[in-house]
Amino acid sequence: MISYVRIYGPPLLKALKALEKVAVGMPEVCIMDTPIAAHIGISQMDLGDRLIEPSLASQEGVMKYFGEGVISGKRCDTIISKSGESLGEYDFYFEWFIKPTMKQVEDLIERIDGALEPLDVKYTITTK
Repeated sequence: MISYVRIYGPPLLKALKALEKVAVGMPEVCIMDTPIAAHIGISQMDLGDRLIEPSLASQEGVMKYFGEGVISGKRCDTIISKSGESLGEYDFYFEWFIKPTMKQVEDLIERIDGALEPLDVKYTITTK
């Protein structure tokens, strides 16, 4: 299952970075967003022969992207989605490793609310 997020209004980049921070603390999800997708060239990827740019395929690259000390080495291996699922009309998604319970989805929404509130942006979330 994937929880897709669409952000309305600026500051979009700050909002995406805030969502990335939310995901770092949630080991049950991996993520994709527009900056990561652009960085790894996901729109040009062939799903049958996935090649991720080496800078985000390595622990060192992921750690550098998220910031030293922000993410553990173990989490570096699981934070970025490798499914090839498209963002489509959304700006960000949380891909669940397990089928989430209603409580887990509600927890995610609370975390997103807390992360985005200081930025004064609106969002929608769709889990399917």
